[in-house]
Amino acid sequence: DRADNAAYILNDAEVKLLVIQDARRFQRLAQALDNQPWPLRAVLMEQTDTAMRARAADPRLVAAVDWLPASGSEWDQHQADPHALATIVYTSGTTGRPKGVMLSHRNILSNVDGALKIFKVFAQDEFLSFLPLSHMLERTGSYYLPMMAGASVAYARSVTQLGEDLQHIRPTLMIAVPRVFERVHARIRTQLSTRPALLRRLFALATEVGWMRFEHRQGRRDWHPLLLLWPLLRRLFARPVLSKLGGRLRAAVSGGAPLPFGVARVFIGLDVPILQGYGLTETSPVISVNPIQDNRPRSVGVLLPGIQARIGEEDELQVKGPGNMLGYWKNPAATADILDADGWLRTGDQARIDGRHLHIIGRIKDVLVLSNGEKVPPTDMELALGLDPLFEQVLIIGEGHSYLTALLVLNSDLWLEVAREHGLDPAQPASLQDASLIKYVQQRIRQVLVDFPGYAKIRRVTITLEPWSVENGLMTPTMKIKRSQVINRYQSEILEMYELDS
Repeated sequence: DRADNAAYILNDAEVKLLVIQDARRFQRLAQALDNQPWPLRAVLMEQTDTAMRARAADPRLVAAVDWLPASGSEWDQHQADPHALATIVYTSGTTGRPKGVMLSHRNILSNVDGALKIFKVFAQDEFLSFLPLSHMLERTGSYYLPMMAGASVAYARSVTQLGEDLQHIRPTLMIAVPRVFERVHARIRTQLSTRPALLRRLFALATEVGWMRFEHRQGRRDWHPLLLLWPLLRRLFARPVLSKLGGRLRAAVSGGAPLPFGVARVFIGLDVPILQGYGLTETSPVISVNPIQDNRPRSVGVLLPGIQARIGEEDELQVKGPGNMLGYWKNPAATADILDADGWLRTGDQARIDGRHLHIIGRIKDVLVLSNGEKVPPTDMELALGLDPLFEQVLIIGEGHSYLTALLVLNSDLWLEVAREHGLDPAQPASLQDASLIKYVQQRIRQVLVDFPGYAKIRRVTITLEPWSVENGLMTPTMKIKRSQVINRYQSEILEMYELDS
């Protein structure tokens, strides 16, 4: 996270002990905390010359090797209260300052217990953890859960080295966010676009036959003669993709944001079993997940045992269960707004329940209300546009206006090709405003949204090459776009897009 956010959390949570990985992180945090109270002790794990200089320059910092005793004291077991506060987890909210979610030992362990009843994990399983441990999905799914199941966890060195780590660790299970799968999917599409037409048709056949096989094995489709081709298609197309993931992956759980069905279908068709789940930090976090034997990729799975669900006003999903948080840290008003006296928690997500499977259909706060009163859910359009390899990131705008517009971050590699095709200089910022480029982009948007309802018409666009990231404050650590921050950043461009509306 950004240093100023971390500084806010340290002070809000009244942290007394701070453990820091290296001197570089300490220096960034020290600047952000310059005029604020400092924790009682800051312990530096790094043992380098840089770390030694940092400790010499700042008496607040101690080395872990000097701070820890030479030998441990005798182990003393305490009777813990399962309902006591175990952790405060700050939501990586897409609006405003993060809120501290108070979770008890019972909250977390009951969530793990429920997840293990649906998703079997064995002692032989090996996880590869690469998401931030500040996120409850990663802590519960790749930390507490494998610990209770007796499985192993390997920690990736970094996201940039994930490909190498996958080959070395060869995990059997993995927790990921949709953005990871979307990027791999975009790379596959980009690579295929330069291959012969026959190869592209064979790849499409492989994913289609693989999907038929999946549906047949799930008991939702009869056997078909095309399935006889699967051993060959698997060797040619599916096995190379699976080998990129280490070759042993038996399931990958996707959570934290909606997974586009088209992406899930391609991976499942290539024999990469993706299980979509759903949850909130406030529910420790898992509410539902797809079982391997009853996987419906358009859904977010079935409720964990012990969790009740109901649909309230505006189709809002409300849940009640042992994982529901104790409340927000030092914020009773916000707690009362989301958690009622009977223990029902308002998720803010619109949902429907189909049999035993839960479907998330939108986010109440994300619905755009146009000036004519029409309500437009932008999420599905954004997900669809995000599948176009040219569009790295997409945000649709229209609240209070008479038409929709879009902010688009282009893929930097594909931009070079598009610029050449249009006779534009890719290094010149003015090229992004060229009329021929705008027309081309709008044409691609219309092609993507052709099967959407009548409201799905993007009148004007703003194009940029600057990615929205955690570092510039426009994305959460779990790679969700901070809608309000992006809108604030591009205020002048948005005003220009709506000059026709004034």
